[in-house]
Amino acid sequence: MIKSNISDFSASSGLSSGRVSLGDQLDTTHGVVLYLEEITVSFDGFKALNNLSLTIDVGELRCIIGPNGAGKTTLQDVITGKTRPDSGSVFFGQTLDCTKMTEPQIAQAGIGRKFQKPTVFENHTVLENLELAIKTNKSVWSSLFGKMTGQQLDRIDEVLQTINLQSLYKTRAGLLSHGQKQWLEIGMLLCQEPKLLLLDEPVAGMTDEETDKTAELFNSLAGKHSLVVVEHDMAFVNKIARKVTVLHQGSVLAEGTMQQVQSNEEVIEVYLGR
Repeated sequence: MIKSNISDFSASSGLSSGRVSLGDQLDTTHGVVLYLEEITVSFDGFKALNNLSLTIDVGELRCIIGPNGAGKTTLQDVITGKTRPDSGSVFFGQTLDCTKMTEPQIAQAGIGRKFQKPTVFENHTVLENLELAIKTNKSVWSSLFGKMTGQQLDRIDEVLQTINLQSLYKTRAGLLSHGQKQWLEIGMLLCQEPKLLLLDEPVAGMTDEETDKTAELFNSLAGKHSLVVVEHDMAFVNKIARKVTVLHQGSVLAEGTMQQVQSNEEVIEVYLGR
């Protein structure tokens, strides 16, 4: 039923078919989707990142924690091309050098980023938001005369079920709860077929029930996508953590399971407290 309604909408929406090929070039044969080596970023003499090295595996769900000013936002900025490092390398897969790519090229290659505050088209329905986000050819000609393919319609239907908004697909996004808007934005990223998702404090402002559902969502996405979750909510991190990286003063302070990190004396001292 949803798919038939999607078909009706796409016929009049002007959204088109087509694929962006850059992401298909991603080489992850070594099992690593993201590799940062000795990254340093300075702002007016302050080292936001200091010789930081980090590796994310294909399908991994990694949590990154640390005190304010530890470098978490700068790290995401470097990965997505918003900030250029003073030194070091950032590779997406084995061949794509992010330091030589623009922000749009990095997004096209398959890195999706979600900021803390949800950004959705509030005057459009849930379905329309997903249609606008679907990975497609955005040329003027295609936008005017193209139609969604059956594969794209299936993908939207799948995303609706994944984010648990299938019953609200006709609802205007502005009427959704805060948590539902967060899920919708994640769904919009999923429509772009990312290989890697960067998620910045995704449960901030959510109710306990929404937080639990978000944990279930992230656990279901792991394996299909690589996820890097930056979060302060330790209860939430405990629900999803497989491997945790702790940043402090722009460097990796500790890394391991949640249990290992929680028992690390340096981590307790600078972040978790006694």
